[in-house]
Amino acid sequence: MSPSPESYTVALVDLDGTLVDSAPGITGTLATTLTRMGLPVPPPAKLVAFVGPPILDGLRDLAGLDPEQSREALTIYRGIYRETGAYDATVYPGVREALTALRDGGLPLALATSKPEMQAARILQHFGLDDLFTVVAGASEDEVRSEKAAVITWALEQLEARGVDVCRPVMIGDRIHDVEGAAAHGIPTVFAEWGYGSPDEATRAAASAATPADLPRLVLRNRSMSPAGGV
Repeated sequence: MSPSPESYTVALVDLDGTLVDSAPGITGTLATTLTRMGLPVPPPAKLVAFVGPPILDGLRDLAGLDPEQSREALTIYRGIYRETGAYDATVYPGVREALTALRDGGLPLALATSKPEMQAARILQHFGLDDLFTVVAGASEDEVRSEKAAVITWALEQLEARGVDVCRPVMIGDRIHDVEGAAAHGIPTVFAEWGYGSPDEATRAAASAATPADLPRLVLRNRSMSPAGGV
């Protein structure tokens, strides 16, 4: 059955703050990075603001580093995060059930994250969520592709290459970067209230979900409940 005019055909899903509470690993790695560089470490409440945006943006906008310092910090950060920080995270309660309901409701899923793509794929595998996703799209290792709009472009290209209908995508994310990145493509966002974003960041979202359990109701609107066979 073809989706109705109000039905989404594919869901793009953020990682940090949407699927996993990754703040402990990210903030701890950032604190260690800045300490190694002899730089001041922001208090924990401010470090949380780093979770979600591209890491270079955070180093520039939140830590006040210049381009050279940011690149040095990125190298240190990635080495630490790869070894110890990546898995210092917790899958939010109800996330697996919500994703399974979306997939079983006929909606292909694509991860769209500003985290480096290979690292994101490893995190999904570590937490047993990789089987739910048709595509994993993330930042390139050189950070040329890191802004959410660029990651979404890459996700849509991969989905199309796999024969997925991308005529009506929806984004699921918890930060203004998700909302704005999706809006650049004319894509609506369902805002994940359980993540790290403030209520102000949700003002341009199409809808808000208080918990993961709300996602199937909001995203599977009027969609045939037949499986997405072959996708």
